[in-house]
Amino acid sequence: MLKITLPDGSVREVAPGTTPADIAAAIGPGLAKAAIAARIDGELRDIGRPLEQDSQLALVTAKDEADALELARHDFAHVLAEAVQSLFPGTQITFGPATDDGFYYDFAPKDRPFTEEDLPAIEAEMRKIIAANKPLVREVIARDTLIAQWEAAGETFKAQWAAELPQGEELTVYHSGDGWYDMCRGPHLASTGKLDPAAFKLTRVSGAYWRGDQKNAMLSRIYGTGWLNKKQLAEHLTRLEEAGKRDHRKLGAEMDLFHLQQEAHGSVFWHPKGYLIWRELEAYMRRAIDDAGYREVKTPQVMDARQWETSGHWGKYRENMFVIPDEVPNVEDEGPLVSDDADWMALKPMNCPAHVLIFRQGIKSYRDLPLRFYENGCCHRNEPHGALHGLMRVRQFTQDDAHIFCREDQIVEEVRAFCALADRIYKDFGFTYSIKLALRPEKRFGTEEMWDKAENELRNAVAAAGLNTPEYGWEELPGEGAFYAPKLEWHLTDAIGRTWQVGTIQSDRVLPDRLDASYVGEDGERHRPVMLHRAIFGSYERFIGILIEHYAGKFPLWLAPVQAVVATIVSDADDYAKQAVEKLRAAGIRAEIDVRNEKINYKVREHSLGKVPNLLVVGRREAEEGTVALRELGKEGQSFLSLDDVIERLAKDARAPDLRGL
Repeated sequence: MLKITLPDGSVREVAPGTTPADIAAAIGPGLAKAAIAARIDGELRDIGRPLEQDSQLALVTAKDEADALELARHDFAHVLAEAVQSLFPGTQITFGPATDDGFYYDFAPKDRPFTEEDLPAIEAEMRKIIAANKPLVREVIARDTLIAQWEAAGETFKAQWAAELPQGEELTVYHSGDGWYDMCRGPHLASTGKLDPAAFKLTRVSGAYWRGDQKNAMLSRIYGTGWLNKKQLAEHLTRLEEAGKRDHRKLGAEMDLFHLQQEAHGSVFWHPKGYLIWRELEAYMRRAIDDAGYREVKTPQVMDARQWETSGHWGKYRENMFVIPDEVPNVEDEGPLVSDDADWMALKPMNCPAHVLIFRQGIKSYRDLPLRFYENGCCHRNEPHGALHGLMRVRQFTQDDAHIFCREDQIVEEVRAFCALADRIYKDFGFTYSIKLALRPEKRFGTEEMWDKAENELRNAVAAAGLNTPEYGWEELPGEGAFYAPKLEWHLTDAIGRTWQVGTIQSDRVLPDRLDASYVGEDGERHRPVMLHRAIFGSYERFIGILIEHYAGKFPLWLAPVQAVVATIVSDADDYAKQAVEKLRAAGIRAEIDVRNEKINYKVREHSLGKVPNLLVVGRREAEEGTVALRELGKEGQSFLSLDDVIERLAKDARAPDLRGL
């Protein structure tokens, strides 16, 4: 008999071959109906998979939402693949994972790429499969047998995938009813009927290369969103609609902030209004880091490949680096412009090795520490064209980057102080956040003792800052640290509930050792400093993109590129409008004038589209009385106030939050 321990500590003895579904039924009919899967010794498994040994068992229900959603989305992907092959015979399947809000599946169509016009028919077929309540049955199958089956069925992509799996690995397939099957590790729900047919929607179609390599065949990828019930789907679709309205690329064009074009893939052309937001953020951050005792530095864009080899980045990160030859190009002969024996250099993808080189200049004493070097550092990373996305993923970006060189006894206090600084800054922008600790990855530098120490220091610092609580979403993430250090991550929640991983601090003992950084200790001996890598915005480009979407373009007054526009109704008020703009600018308010020969309703619509927060409308009467009709973005109607009162009202909020009390 097997001994199965339940979450309450009770133990049930059951015969080998008993399933978690059997145990749920023995406990009660309500649980039998609610249970959808099981965790066996922490591993998520099918509810109908037989138990094999003494185990810890936790039954999973829809209340365990994260697990339930993962199962449902995985099943929706399989149902999608079955539906497509039913409607379009000859289509080959590849693979289709669950995603953060749904699922996708990549197909090799027989005749033509799929289009969005195909989606309604595919959705209808998926609902038929769900209604048929087909059992989803796991089968362990020999590797060579499975490869032969895929080849016989003309599934060349699946055959290739199976052939690349290790010889000793257990291969499994899941059958949908008596016919269709797919290679999959699982787990799955017990049957297709466990899915809610009203809780999914296919959203779009795109191209995708097999295995993500542009040298391989082009496939058709069908995306969908999947949930546990119709209400969750409706809420998600509402969020998507709102996100579409907030898309930073759309608003960036409407507000004339920036643009991108193929002549500079992944690099941003900042327009005056967009760069003004950048400058406000940069000035704000400089004041913050100056107050916190950082010293600003500037380092080279290009460094010798040998430096990157020593740091470890050349081996770990080279595919994402722009590499250039260190020689004068040959411009006389046709053909290659450089020789085969050129030395190599690289555009920096990060600032940290250069900051170590600054630290190494001159002898440092234990009394000099901590040293906090800050840089608005421009970096380049060779991201694939298909991965680029507006401001959110670019090739050229500027980090609000800093590295703190400190002694072992200073680490906890330095990290605690950073937590307090990040908290203040995020709250100035109206964000709430959660904080996570990313722990050692499988492939890493350094000893286990070093990683134990570094992880505990970050835990202790967060506790000292009072942030290791449910209020701040404290969580530890196994395996998600950098190859050289564990890290704390700040995940911001925006106005429509999306999360963005932005800030980070990493406790690194590897890079100072690899690059031979040292200081003279109180004992007169050389010691390695600990290097804390930290950022709050992450990158200016991405942070501005997040802000555009968070505020839906309606920036707080201090960040708005244009804080007020004075617009005339009639030309008789032009002189008064000019005087008003001068007084606004003298008060530190970024103001513009609109005296075009256009109707006022046209001007109002145009400046509303441009998200100008304050429109001061003036006509003949306002010019005579020294007043304005104030229209505030997002509010109905207008207020009639004296110009001086409007200036007094705007002047305070037109300043950055940290300057308002000065």
